[in-house]
Amino acid sequence: MAASAAPGDRAVAELLALSGQALPSLRRWAASEPDCGLARALLTLATGDGLGDAELKAELAVAYRDAQAAGEREASVVYGVFLFTHRQYALTADHLVGHFARWPADEVAGLMLGAFAADADPAGRARGEALVEEQAALAGPANWPWTSWLAAARAEQGRVRDAHRLAVRALEICPRSGVAAHALAHAEHELGTGRAGTEFLDAWLAADPRAVQSRHLTWHAALHSIACGDFADARRRADAALSRSDVGMRAATNWRLLLAGQEPAGRNDPAHVRELLAGPGGMAEVFHTFNLALALAVEAATDDLHALARRAAADPRTEFRDVLAPVVRALAEITAGRPRAAADLLADLGEAADRIGGVRVEREIIHDTLARALADAGEPARAAALLHDRVAARRHHVYEDLLLTPGGPVGSVDPAADRRSPPTPA
Repeated sequence: MAASAAPGDRAVAELLALSGQALPSLRRWAASEPDCGLARALLTLATGDGLGDAELKAELAVAYRDAQAAGEREASVVYGVFLFTHRQYALTADHLVGHFARWPADEVAGLMLGAFAADADPAGRARGEALVEEQAALAGPANWPWTSWLAAARAEQGRVRDAHRLAVRALEICPRSGVAAHALAHAEHELGTGRAGTEFLDAWLAADPRAVQSRHLTWHAALHSIACGDFADARRRADAALSRSDVGMRAATNWRLLLAGQEPAGRNDPAHVRELLAGPGGMAEVFHTFNLALALAVEAATDDLHALARRAAADPRTEFRDVLAPVVRALAEITAGRPRAAADLLADLGEAADRIGGVRVEREIIHDTLARALADAGEPARAAALLHDRVAARRHHVYEDLLLTPGGPVGSVDPAADRRSPPTPA
């Protein structure tokens, strides 16, 4: 990203890279061109989570008006930002299909590809992956943003070596591509690279500690440490990087540690988790609610889990009623020391568990839970069969080996024994 580039070009490049300079660059661009609708919209895209509904709508109304004066493509991008920031992901996905038909391989519109990943229906996610394949082919292999997005799509498809190769190619073109670094982290998780994965992420983050994904990539590094059995390092990373708001990543780290019979890192505050569940966003998206359920499971909050399962079962949305409800019931059974009941619930769910949302690395924890439940229920052969492909493919699999080792009840570490508040990163 050359310092001599125009403010808009530089800001877009930093945002595509998910750089720590993205937000400062966007602010400089918006300040230097106050009538630029695209600049205002992209700044709103980057800051939208911190804006109230009224402010969000007001900013994007001005951005859309100014973008219309600039041209149809700019207006289309801004309209996509409006849908995306309002979490209208299905509408965003439909809009992007039409946008790319008119403006193929538009990199700025690619910033909203997460709308497809937010679809709980695997068919919707597959639609997004097909779109990325098509647009990446049009952009060509020298285009690092589209090569990065294609690497991410290949990782989600389980085409791990293709994902690894594409991520490395994108990083060779643009070493600061945050999407490529993230895709590489996913691929190396699937390959079980362990310490090699943490070394790459440590070096990449050291060059830009304020990168947009810094906490998320540190979470990936913690998973690499869990894979190779360095549980103290996993706890250290979680406590150093994850803040109070990172409920899902903290819960996913701690539940993995507990499944492997290990002491968890600093926990979430149960009162905060209950507050989030009771709030307007608590049941807005199935994967978010699943993460809150994991946080309750770490606390062995069996009664809370049963209450949440009943709430999910009464929800008219199929992914809540038919997928989340049995998963949460299974978590409740595990925390109550009934692994056989948990195993039956999760085994009956089968591939429908993919409708819980999230990505492969995140959904994998459901299979981890089933494997541990089977092992504890006296069916080690079924548990081993469930994890056979993973163990065979991964260089480091201490974690998987421990999942197959029956032990005390998951969550038997006294939840009150470590009530330290997780450090808040500077």
